[in-house]
Amino acid sequence: MGFKGKIAIVTGASGGIGLATARLLSAKGAKVALVARSEDKLKQLAKELPGSLAVPADMCKPAEVAAMVESVKKHFGGIDILVNNAGRGYDAPIEKTNPQTLKGIIDLDLIGPLMVMEQVIPVMKTRGGGSIVNVSSGTALMHLPNMGGYSAVKAALAHLSLTAREELKRFKITVGVVYPYITLTDFEDNTIKDTAEEDWTQDGDDYEPPKADTAEYAAGLIFKCIQTGAAEIYAHEWMKDQDEGRA
Repeated sequence: MGFKGKIAIVTGASGGIGLATARLLSAKGAKVALVARSEDKLKQLAKELPGSLAVPADMCKPAEVAAMVESVKKHFGGIDILVNNAGRGYDAPIEKTNPQTLKGIIDLDLIGPLMVMEQVIPVMKTRGGGSIVNVSSGTALMHLPNMGGYSAVKAALAHLSLTAREELKRFKITVGVVYPYITLTDFEDNTIKDTAEEDWTQDGDDYEPPKADTAEYAAGLIFKCIQTGAAEIYAHEWMKDQDEGRA
């Protein structure tokens, strides 16, 4: 896919992976609609990226999602690319998982992307095709203590995406999933935590936290998914083995 003049929506564009993705797509010639709740951050970013548009929206609110897509369509005349990146983490052992908190994560990390897809798919059909990339998580491929609820939501997003891929291929709309690894962003700072210190006890004394990737590296994975039309892109090859091990 050529990116010059393509119209892209990037959710969660105010920071982290979304910010890096917006910058990368803009550098490749795309016109980027910047979506997040932080209006001030989006307006500042829009000044940096030629031809971009700041569209503040809460991805949990159907009316705001619909208005956001309509604003992008009206401003640019169409939509070619959607990157569903907005999301929030939740750490809690199953025994302490708060159903109401988890419902909030589902609304943002699963229902939000679904709502945007439902809005942009008809637009892409009229343009003869498009590309949708949904950002899942490497945790969706694993069974990690304290991440059961969050991992389940991200696994559901991947399944939803791959089903949509089958449904939409006849319309030349590709749908792909990216599985980032631990990334150097403020994501962890914003993660909701219903855990205690003992919940994170590691076996053995030689445990070392894994090395994290940069946001720019993760953005490159998203770009690759759009460019190649791949069904799934893994941050690292060993993560693919984790996925196959679940089957």
